[in-house]
Amino acid sequence: MTDLRELIRQGEGERLEFKKRTTHPTRIARTLASLANTHGGRVLVGVDDDGRIVGVRDAEEEIYQLRQAAQHYIDPPLELRFKEVEEDDRVVLVVMVAESSHKPHRAQVADGDWRAYVRVRDESVQTSQLTEKALERTDTGPRFERIPLNKEELAVLDYLQKNPRITLAQYMKLLNIGQRRAYRTLIKLTLHGYIKHHDKQKEVYYTL
Repeated sequence: MTDLRELIRQGEGERLEFKKRTTHPTRIARTLASLANTHGGRVLVGVDDDGRIVGVRDAEEEIYQLRQAAQHYIDPPLELRFKEVEEDDRVVLVVMVAESSHKPHRAQVADGDWRAYVRVRDESVQTSQLTEKALERTDTGPRFERIPLNKEELAVLDYLQKNPRITLAQYMKLLNIGQRRAYRTLIKLTLHGYIKHHDKQKEVYYTL
């Protein structure tokens, strides 16, 4: 495994989440399901949002809560792997979630209410019914369901026909729209397979 501090320096992203502690299975279930539904990843329990190592009080209790979440609050259930890493006399629990071949996994958010999530940047984003269909795998990999696009969405594709990439800021400027609206459009296009999301560099960008 990569050195813990090096991992933390990367910051939260599509494959990495920090959790100070596991408070309730329903909350962590969304994160676990979103990682399994996307590219897999790790959850560092005992690390706060700022990347500060606070450690866990009882690793066994954390593992119990995480297993409860994975087995009873996610459908179909998930298998997790765990590793305890000691740093500065504090224990951080590394939870490893593999990308699943049984997508989509749904997390229970309330009694009788199960929802699917995917990982977009450092967030667990609820999917639409169309996106859930796109997550279902065939022998050749993910099958995306293409949907009719509006003018704002088509403008992204048109821009990318002429330019190698587009950022959130460029898209906001291009159409003179707010950040939330622009971000939702880019997420939608990513989830439905029209564009690809890249977060390896300082600024996230999108390509065809």
